[in-house]
Amino acid sequence: MSTSLIYLIAGAAMLLALVLPAVLDRYAVSAAMVLLVLGMAIGLLPLPEGMRLDPVAIRPQVERITEFTVLVALMGVGLAIDRSFDWRTRTAWASWSPTWRLLAVAMPLTIASVALLGWALGVGPAAALLLGAALSPTDPVLASDVQVEGPKVEAAGDAGRAGVAAGHREDEQDDEDDRDGDDDEEDGAAFGEPVDEKDDVRFALTSEAGLNDGLALPFVTAAVLLASAGSVSEWGLRWVAWDLVAKVVVGVVVGVAVGSGLARIAFRSPRRSLRLAEQGEALLAVAALVLTYGVSQLCGGYGFVSVFVCALTLRAAERNHHYHRSMHEVVQRLERLLTLLILLVLGMAVTKGVLGELDWRGVVISLALVFVVRPLAGWVSLRSRPRRARLPGGLGRREMLATAFFGVRGVGSLYYLALAAGEHTFSDERWLWSTVAFTILLSVTVHGTLATPVMRSLERRRERAGVSESV
Repeated sequence: MSTSLIYLIAGAAMLLALVLPAVLDRYAVSAAMVLLVLGMAIGLLPLPEGMRLDPVAIRPQVERITEFTVLVALMGVGLAIDRSFDWRTRTAWASWSPTWRLLAVAMPLTIASVALLGWALGVGPAAALLLGAALSPTDPVLASDVQVEGPKVEAAGDAGRAGVAAGHREDEQDDEDDRDGDDDEEDGAAFGEPVDEKDDVRFALTSEAGLNDGLALPFVTAAVLLASAGSVSEWGLRWVAWDLVAKVVVGVVVGVAVGSGLARIAFRSPRRSLRLAEQGEALLAVAALVLTYGVSQLCGGYGFVSVFVCALTLRAAERNHHYHRSMHEVVQRLERLLTLLILLVLGMAVTKGVLGELDWRGVVISLALVFVVRPLAGWVSLRSRPRRARLPGGLGRREMLATAFFGVRGVGSLYYLALAAGEHTFSDERWLWSTVAFTILLSVTVHGTLATPVMRSLERRRERAGVSESV
């Protein structure tokens, strides 16, 4: 393949990535599916000299590219979420109820189920746990069809700031009332500002994807320790105290601290030259994700958690400022470019033999995860003591089913496998790569085909319910 042909293919692929979302909006086909097929077609051509697509050989490159892609996606979904969160108010916790349930119940159930199934099929304990951990997080990169669209603002520019400031003062009084026991759930307010997210399915899937990428890391670490450090009794207590609890806390604290500091500079700095929001310098979002990740890693926390929390903290500042939309657009464009690269390379790798080690065990595990394990785990987590559907964070029966089913697997799984394989040599590594790649292909195909019709059906039902209530 000549250099000229590479430029031609790359340019055509970028153009295709730009127009696909709008073109496919009406059809049961996702952009990810088209790009994967395009990558497979490109893979039929001879590779440029020196280019390798063996994930074992290029593991460090896979790890870094997928790591940065997930970071960009986490910043994007954090900025896109309109529902605010205040840890001091019960209503705020309740409005995020689907998120907590999916993280605390569905995710551990998924890890355990996949690990036990793999072990029962003859996979080593450490490799089975790694597979369960790597496939447990839903993906913030490839799940755009079922996620919230982006930040909504009521006023563009500085003209709406006076009203926003007045709203904040009212919010503070509302929070005090809420803490005094005045539960305002009946009127649909989630502390401070009115809840902006009207689609709780999209909100649940977006917020889950934002947090579970970081929360899968302790279990990836456990798999590495199980393979390298011997009996669980030798490292179990330290793992629970540090990897499972302390590093998450550090990640949250770093995210809040960096996000608060950057928000203060961008929106309320005493020096006009530092008020980036007034200048419209949207690259702050990229600087924020890189800075937050670096600080968190240096402090020993989980950087993925920190970046998502930082994005939420930035979004909480001057919620109706157009600057949030600008930052989200910059991050979204960068994410789209990175996703294009990864999907094309993954498609090429499929043609070049990344599925070469796939056997019936990998197929069974992948099918079970997409069609049985995730849907059941999600349903169990959402069904127990559900919040009333008309309240923020409440889901009806059909919405629960959709939320439980659409657990898209993607780029995060590639990152975790590359990370663990760099820490320890697994004898089943090539089989793990084949199984994870097949699972991603299956998830992109199944979820990509069903996302548009299912989400539109739910939206129509929601609109009809709204009309009937108004009458």
